[in-house]
Amino acid sequence: MIYSHEVKMMCPVAQGVNHGAAPIPEEAKWVKAKEVKDISGFTHGIGWCAPQQGTCKLTLNVKEGIIQEALIETIGCSGMTHSAAMASEILPGKTILEALNTDLVCDAINTAMRELFLQIVYGRTQSAFSEGGLQIGAGLEDLGKGLRSQIGTMYGTLAKGPRYLEMAEGYVTGIALDEDNEIIGYQFVSLGIMMDFIKKGDDPNTAYEKAKGQYGRVDDAVKIIDPRHE
Repeated sequence: MIYSHEVKMMCPVAQGVNHGAAPIPEEAKWVKAKEVKDISGFTHGIGWCAPQQGTCKLTLNVKEGIIQEALIETIGCSGMTHSAAMASEILPGKTILEALNTDLVCDAINTAMRELFLQIVYGRTQSAFSEGGLQIGAGLEDLGKGLRSQIGTMYGTLAKGPRYLEMAEGYVTGIALDEDNEIIGYQFVSLGIMMDFIKKGDDPNTAYEKAKGQYGRVDDAVKIIDPRHE
């Protein structure tokens, strides 16, 4: 330790006040976090790249400072999907401090890690008041039964109006219109469920029919259009 001449010439003064770190809520406990291993929590966050052409939603389950579970969801950039694949190998097993200072390949994933770090170390996690926190595997519950990200993809023009392309329920196959050409519902197919049927032995056409659904007043529609071709 090197001290400047000015500091060396100072006389010592006692630090009387030292109450330690303020406690933060972690898994239904109040914890005075002093080391990385004092940190636990389950939380989500988002990140974006510098040109803002893609984004990442990152979910982490941290126990005693170690990342036990990571869910990486990306949208908007083809390269991000490969970065997410690498991040899913990199993150589990690292401390949150290591993960913060590890290149997670994609700017958006790195930014998401930064945002999650802030939530976790300040005690702002989803599991802050859940006794024992959330079990390993809780991240998969965000994806639902089909184990697919919940994606909303919509497109609209002034000339031709809106097109629903993908909803949380799945890939939109038809938009239901009333007599005024206003949307009153949509038809969809759940691709995750369809693939499950195919893996169990159904032929693709049967699986497609079994995985179809609809939302809204589709039965009252005057016209149903294909959002990608009409």
